[in-house]
Amino acid sequence: METSQYIDMFLDESREHLQAVNDNLLHLEKQPDDLSIVNEIFRSAHTLKGMAATMGYEDISALTHKMENVLDKIRNSELMVTTHIIDIIFQAIEALEEMVEEIAQGNDGKKDVTGLVNSLDQIENGKANQDTNEIKEEVNSFEAEKVELDEYQSTVIAQAEEQGFKAYYIQVRLNEDCLLKAVRAYMVVEALEAKGEIIKTTPETEALEAGDFKQDFTLIFLSNESVQTLETVVNSVSEIEQVNIQGLATTMEKQAEKAQHEEATSAESSSETAEVKTQGQATKSTTIRVNLERIDHLMNLFEEVVIDRSRLEDLAEKLGNPELAETVEHMSRVSEDMQSLILTMRMVAVEQVFNRFPRMVRGLAKDLNKRIDLQIIGADTELDRTVIDEIGDPLVHLIRNSIDHGIELPAERLKAGKREEGELILRAYHSGNHVFIEIQDDGAGINREKVEEKAVENGLITREAAKQLTDEEIYPFILASGFSTAATVSDISGRGVGLDVVKSKIEALGGKITIESEKGQGSKFSIQLPLTLSILSSLLVKVEEETYAIPLSSIIETALLKEEQIMSAHGKKVMDFRGSVVPLVSLKSVFNVPDSDNTENGSGHHAVVVVKKGEKMTGLMVDSFIGQREIVLKSLGNYLKDVFAISGSTILGDGQVALIIDPNALIK
Repeated sequence: METSQYIDMFLDESREHLQAVNDNLLHLEKQPDDLSIVNEIFRSAHTLKGMAATMGYEDISALTHKMENVLDKIRNSELMVTTHIIDIIFQAIEALEEMVEEIAQGNDGKKDVTGLVNSLDQIENGKANQDTNEIKEEVNSFEAEKVELDEYQSTVIAQAEEQGFKAYYIQVRLNEDCLLKAVRAYMVVEALEAKGEIIKTTPETEALEAGDFKQDFTLIFLSNESVQTLETVVNSVSEIEQVNIQGLATTMEKQAEKAQHEEATSAESSSETAEVKTQGQATKSTTIRVNLERIDHLMNLFEEVVIDRSRLEDLAEKLGNPELAETVEHMSRVSEDMQSLILTMRMVAVEQVFNRFPRMVRGLAKDLNKRIDLQIIGADTELDRTVIDEIGDPLVHLIRNSIDHGIELPAERLKAGKREEGELILRAYHSGNHVFIEIQDDGAGINREKVEEKAVENGLITREAAKQLTDEEIYPFILASGFSTAATVSDISGRGVGLDVVKSKIEALGGKITIESEKGQGSKFSIQLPLTLSILSSLLVKVEEETYAIPLSSIIETALLKEEQIMSAHGKKVMDFRGSVVPLVSLKSVFNVPDSDNTENGSGHHAVVVVKKGEKMTGLMVDSFIGQREIVLKSLGNYLKDVFAISGSTILGDGQVALIIDPNALIK
């Protein structure tokens, strides 16, 4: 069978299934009893195995087959989900991803997966899991006992609680090598009786006195003392390995919930298999895959249509022919719909990149013995496909950096009065014709003094000049090549080792990176990326004789201000916008627009466009508003790529060129 023509389809679908397995594994780790997640993983693994076998990739097929066997045992309740099993499956997924990428590079996708296959074999045969289960059983053996009280004991406990006593469930484990178990049990009973009343022991008192039990025994105990006091009392007896004390009511509630959950799980598991099969049969693909180059070509052609559309609209307005005006209007509506569709085809949710990070953060946190809560906000923010393909590596660098250098160890965080679990936020949002991606942590922050010292040492700045700079001007030095403030550079990251690569990559994409940080409170790396999409909605404005386009997505409102409504604060012009003080920026001043003879602004009003970036707002002062237009974004080329506050140009319907404002650069 000739398979080369299907290779692209195989790669795309393999990546999708591996991502699905990856996401579901993370969910399974949090909900190990949810068999529907296991079924989802199993289905993806099964499909991947079938595709790989058809295409002749035997290593992928063999590894997914072993994974499938383990998953099958889990969904049939023959194996329990443990961290060890999740870890091994994650390792298998990593190996599979490497093999798929090898195939994408034109190689044969072969990889020595013997170790992983053996590990999965051991899990499947119960060897590896046996150890884990033994440990788990050992750890959880305290929970295995079921509390059963007769009517008399229940009455005594109820009456005691009415009098303010607390009922405790106490579990005691003696050392493995304890020879005089009966004596130790007696000593525990005697010590506890000094603090309250024992209602029941398991095993019975006679068995305890005879030493007729393994290492564990339990007591139902009434007392006024706290848990800590009782723990101290029990632990004062020698040869006690472990003691667990909790409220009796809590214990019984937990056991009741556990019993209910087990019943529900067993009832659901039989029906789920049939349900999953039904769903699988009913789902039909409603999508096709289109080569990106074809969409690019379609987009280029459509850009020309948009320019001609503007031209036709202007001509129809000038000629005043109703039939022509009607035809142009209809063509405009249809072409706007077409434009929307083509744009949607090129846009991809940034989720596609963000999806890889939960597993990476989990792995790094385990390696570094840190606890990290990763929050992803705005994963549905859409970005052009070409940018999506490039942005992954810079984000990996920044996230690794935040985890390694930013977020402290749990003990250090507690000492600093923070939560034990560090917070890492990955946020994406649109603003103007840009997309912002932020990596924010609540870690130790960047040490300005260290960065300043290193910058001076490396000859990047003089000591005198450094003193004049603000924190925001000092922090970017960590993006310089070879710049590192870390005493030791770890294999995970090092400030300066990868950040210069991040900076150059983002600049190559036409974006920029800014850093905010507060010592002891955390850092935020903000990446501003252009939407390389070339058609956008904008407001055309007039400044003297020049026309500028402001992206609609940045605009909150337009306003006409009277002279007396313009106020002054710290020597700068400001306005009152719904109770907020908003700075005013004159486009004429920013772009040094020359005065024209045709002065129309005799009304005493100032036209202002209020724009925003995140929570910040600024009023852009112009001479007049022209109206809303769809414009084609054209690059200014390499010679003019760094013009302040200008993101490109466009050709208007009358053939004139208008510059497109970058409002983010003007917002203060």
